[in-house]
Amino acid sequence: MKILKLFYLIATSVCCTVSYAQTKVEEKPNNQPTIMVIPFTSEGINLRDAFENNSLVRVGITKVKEAFDQRGVNTIDLRAKIKQAEASLALQSDQKSSIKDEVINNSGADIYVEVECKPNYSSSGNSVTLIMTAYDTFSAESFANKVANSPKFYTTNFDKLVEKLAETEVPNLLNTIQQKFDDIRVNGRTITVRVGILEGSKLKMGKEIDKDGNLLSDAIEDFIQEKSFKNKYHVQGSTDAQINFDMVKVPMKDAEGNPFRISRFAADFRKFLRTKDLQCTQVINGNSIIFSIK
Repeated sequence: MKILKLFYLIATSVCCTVSYAQTKVEEKPNNQPTIMVIPFTSEGINLRDAFENNSLVRVGITKVKEAFDQRGVNTIDLRAKIKQAEASLALQSDQKSSIKDEVINNSGADIYVEVECKPNYSSSGNSVTLIMTAYDTFSAESFANKVANSPKFYTTNFDKLVEKLAETEVPNLLNTIQQKFDDIRVNGRTITVRVGILEGSKLKMGKEIDKDGNLLSDAIEDFIQEKSFKNKYHVQGSTDAQINFDMVKVPMKDAEGNPFRISRFAADFRKFLRTKDLQCTQVINGNSIIFSIK
């Protein structure tokens, strides 16, 4: 009887341990990036045309996306985003943005991967080249690049060759993407900020702008330090006419858990200048902001 009770206690303990361990694994957050796979497009080529008019590229995109899916990565469906982008652009009076820009900017993806497929013909057999380049959606910075060539076969079934290459090479690409993504989560993304004074203005960076005797350049640097992620920033140079920050770290997510927007950073800076009775214009290009104080 005592042996049965002991066995019951041990079994119960093991079950509880296993159950607890399983619960801990399920609660582990998914720190993988969300990825969208798109075709490579040369200058003047529409994203939709690049996708629909090349069957090998379509296969490549599908197989690369499937390879990411099989590894538990959250992926974005390109077809749905193209339709959404076209509908959005149709409602705009001036369609300055391209479908590609619209798809990328509103995809919700952390990373987008451009795919290019090239069939190679030769007398000793045919092969295919698969080129995959991963970019940070926020900054368009290149994260990873992979160029792979299949072995040569006496076949014209390039679709199958692309499929095999994707299965083999995507894990290597994903490892590099994950390393970059993990670094961003820990250290933040990089933006550059340039603050200049419009020509003809009597204002200078070395001018005192408040009763405490703070110089304009000092006040701007204090703002950058306060707003930068983990107070990480670097001043590239400063003159009476401008101050340049070649590295300002910003978080991946804002305080509400939404993707960080560089436009919000710019808006906060404009509001800061108003407290000093100053106004400015701004230009945002990718991960760079240029402010011009009036």
